[in-house]
This record gives sequence, structure tokens and C-alpha cells, in this order.
Amino acid sequence: MSQLLIAASEGGENPLVPPIPELVIGLLAFVIVFGFLAKKLLPNINKVLEERREAIEGGIEKAEAAQTEAQSVLEQYKAQLAEARHEAARLRQEAQEQGAALIAEMRAEGQRQREEIVAAGHAQIEADRKAAASALRQDVGKLATELAGKLVGESLEDHARQSRVIDRFLDELDEKAEAAR
Repeated sequence: MSQLLIAASEGGENPLVPPIPELVIGLLAFVIVFGFLAKKLLPNINKVLEERREAIEGGIEKAEAAQTEAQSVLEQYKAQLAEARHEAARLRQEAQEQGAALIAEMRAEGQRQREEIVAAGHAQIEADRKAAASALRQDVGKLATELAGKLVGESLEDHARQSRVIDRFLDELDEKAEAAR
């Protein structure tokens, strides 16, 4: 470096400083290129940057709007889900109540049918008892009439008389049976 300083001080041209005409031409070319870039390229660059900024801001706004909408839809779905759960619980409760009512109704119907069957059984037993009593009365009457006819020695074939004797005899038996109770 010291040699450069020595050479510069000796009077020659300084290699670091360009000649003035080159400096003017370089400066003029720089201004032309800068002017061209400022007029043509810079507006396009600014336009693209502005579009990009608007797209980013619009994207952010859209994302916020979508998030707000998603949140409202989520709340709506939660409300519908809660309503559906409530409805399911109500239907389950209603089905249980209907089941209990149906069971009670079937029990009552079974009880009624049982009572009808028991009553029909009692009626049948009573009818059978009466039929058996009537058949027994007739058989006892015939036997009594035959026995009385053999004891008396005359025939008691007269039906009216036979019926009176049988009825009187059976009535006496009934009175004795009731007195024994």
C-alpha cells in the first residue's frame, strides 16, 4: 500500500478515482436505468406486493370468518346433540312408562281371566253338584220306593205319590245333615 501512496503523490493519476467523463457517463447511465426501473418495474412490483398483501389479509379475514362459522356450526351441533339426547331420554322414559302400564294392564287382564276361569269352574262344579244331587236323588228315590214297596207289600208305582215320598224323605235327610253341621 505504501507504494500506491508513493505513486499517487508523484503526480500521476490516482487509480482509485475514475476519470470525470466516465464518472458522468456512469452517473447518467445509472439515472436512466434507475428512472426506467422506477417507471416500469417498480409499479409492477408494488402492484404484485399490494395484491399479495390483499390476498394475505383477505385470507386471514376468510380464515377468521371460517373459524367463526365453524364455531357457530359446532355450537349448533352441540345444541342439536343435547336436544337429541334429551329427546332420547324422554322417549326412553315414555317407553318405560308404557311398558309399566302394559304390564299392569296385562296383570289386570290375567287377574280378570283367572277370576272368570275360577268363577266358571265354581259354576261348573255347582252345576255338576246339582246334577249329581239330582241323579242321586232319583237313584235314592227309586231305591227307597222299591224298599218301601217291599216293606209295605204293595206297589208304590204311582209317580205322584212316589215323588212326594221321595221329596219328603230327602228333605228330612237334608234337615238332619244341616242340623249336624
